[in-house]
Amino acid sequence: MLLPAEKELRAVLARFADARFRHDLQPTGHSSRELEDTSYTLCVMTGTQTVDEALAAADALLERMTADRGAATTTRATQTLAA
Repeated sequence: MLLPAEKELRAVLARFADARFRHDLQPTGHSSRELEDTSYTLCVMTGTQTVDEALAAADALLERMTADRGAATTTRATQTLAA
């Protein structure tokens, strides 16, 4: 599976949250379609079948991306100090 870029994943999560909030606040045909579209996109990006699975997978991916970024920063700092 190709991993989504962090920026894109965060953007889709924000769109999903916004669509979910607006649909829960005042459901319309438009809000329903928008929620369905963002839910589908989130599932495709995370390789999952349900929104609950997609949200959990997105959280795990973001944690891993943050940890990888932190490890890369630490490695670069160590290499700089060693030089």
